[in-house]
Amino acid sequence: LTESTNPAATDTTGGQEKTPPVGLLPGETVVKEGKAAILFPSANEVFYNPVQEFNRDLTCAVITEFARDLLAQRGVKVVVPGEKERVVVSLSEETNEAEVQAEEKNGAEEPAVTATAGEKCERGLRVLEGLAASGLRSVRFALEVPGLQSVTANDFSTKAAALIARNAQYNGVSHLLQASCRDASMLMYEMRGKKERYDVIDLDPYGSPASFLDAAVQAVSEGGLLCVTCTDMAVMAGNSGETCYSKYGSVSIKAKYCHEMALRIILHSLDQRAGVYQRYIQPLLSVSVDFYIRVFVRVFTGQATVKNSASKQALVYNCVGCGSFHFQRMGRRTSNGKHMKYSAATGPPVGPECEHCGQRHQLGGPIWAEPIHDLAFVQKVLSGVSGNPSRFGTSKRIEGMLSMVTEELEDVPLYYTVDSLSSTIHCNTPPLLQFRSALLHAGHRVSLSHACKNAIKTDAPPAAIWDIMRCWVNIKKIPESFLETLTVLSACFTVREDANPQSRKRHLTRFQENPQAFWGPKARAKVGGGILTDLQDKRKKCQNKRKNQITDSSQLKSFPCKRFRQGTCTHGEKCSYSHDLEQPNEEKME
Repeated sequence: LTESTNPAATDTTGGQEKTPPVGLLPGETVVKEGKAAILFPSANEVFYNPVQEFNRDLTCAVITEFARDLLAQRGVKVVVPGEKERVVVSLSEETNEAEVQAEEKNGAEEPAVTATAGEKCERGLRVLEGLAASGLRSVRFALEVPGLQSVTANDFSTKAAALIARNAQYNGVSHLLQASCRDASMLMYEMRGKKERYDVIDLDPYGSPASFLDAAVQAVSEGGLLCVTCTDMAVMAGNSGETCYSKYGSVSIKAKYCHEMALRIILHSLDQRAGVYQRYIQPLLSVSVDFYIRVFVRVFTGQATVKNSASKQALVYNCVGCGSFHFQRMGRRTSNGKHMKYSAATGPPVGPECEHCGQRHQLGGPIWAEPIHDLAFVQKVLSGVSGNPSRFGTSKRIEGMLSMVTEELEDVPLYYTVDSLSSTIHCNTPPLLQFRSALLHAGHRVSLSHACKNAIKTDAPPAAIWDIMRCWVNIKKIPESFLETLTVLSACFTVREDANPQSRKRHLTRFQENPQAFWGPKARAKVGGGILTDLQDKRKKCQNKRKNQITDSSQLKSFPCKRFRQGTCTHGEKCSYSHDLEQPNEEKME
């Protein structure tokens, strides 16, 4: 995607042509996404990941609906291009005439204020992108999100800050977007005053956002929106539980539900840090997308509500044998008339060994155990995206994912996967619809999860789930399974109509499709720059380099001796590896 012309020169949406304010420097290309066109250097001096387009599209959609709700309280109407007008239907002609007269009277006294994308709104939102890199996200906010007063795009890199300023001029949004070259945490700490706080703060770092969360929960306004991305999924998915605890105050577990657990870990961390300042969070939308997670929360202040925080967190007891899990709330609250009584929680919910397989339990958490979505808000975002599909390049996928989110059981944390249940008892996997139908026939609720393709979220206890699996084993007469025992529950696997959710029936795009080669996390930006293709060339060279195993020891002479480089090789000329330090890189890779 390269262009040599400035979009501002050909933009006629305002009825007037604009002259290009800046030109391209040697080696620069133009990357187009949404309505933005970003100047991007060929060297890897400023970070940019094209696969995050879904993240940026979803953020624009969420902030638009947030602005619509918040600015309506300030007397401002948000206008989105391409969106159909909402029509209010009256029941009678008399009521209609009265409403028209009232509207005309109100309009004469106080004219309605409208906010459109690309224009500054004095009563609008103040937005901060703490780690802006090229400024693409901030430029898209300025061009696509209506009702903004200002957008601050900050980055600690001087080259990134200079590029942000040029991109703001190139897209004609300098009146809305200001570039900043500051430490993100210090910038947010300085804006902690009630009159200086930002209405929206967006944090999308390379890796963990843990070091910015404390400043963020203080710098966001009352009822403001905090958008956080985490790309350190290896830590949050259980590969390094002790590192996860040091960053987020929670121990991660390597389990099938690790992606949703990662969402609940970051929500726990945000709520814990906000509680220090007598603030609490209200999750609006939390999504897990392959190698990263994204959460949108509102932050409020209230000492009484902060006391509920302990009862919203829970420890997770996970069986290492069969994968059954149980929750232990950190606190307990009971209603006593008009008053709320708080006490210590009782437990544990499990014995020394798993009652189903006899194995031990792992202890993870604490995690956020309350709903991770606000379904009413998610429905507004879904209606806005589905009603205006041409607005975003990833509209179909946003519609599919949000449709799944609205179908999830909001009061059921974590999930099982059908393939892991089958793997545990060494049997073939039951069809998804049949397993869901069996749970419904047994009187339990069940749903899918946007975080995993074959996930099962259900309020059924583990005993009921394993009873259903025993029935499946007995029906199929699978001899190698060790669960061929009598069951308490007689499962019915007849497929029910309500077992297949609407998002699945409509064949919506619900999960990530590989958009391009090497589409995962990109390399970190370097100060001196570095050609992006070098990383891809290195990956290609390293692929399958041990596919043809070396059988002749004489071939080892083409590989350098690591001990010789360190000065510890004692074999001398008898060493099977090469001691030639000036061996070219291409020969080393072969």
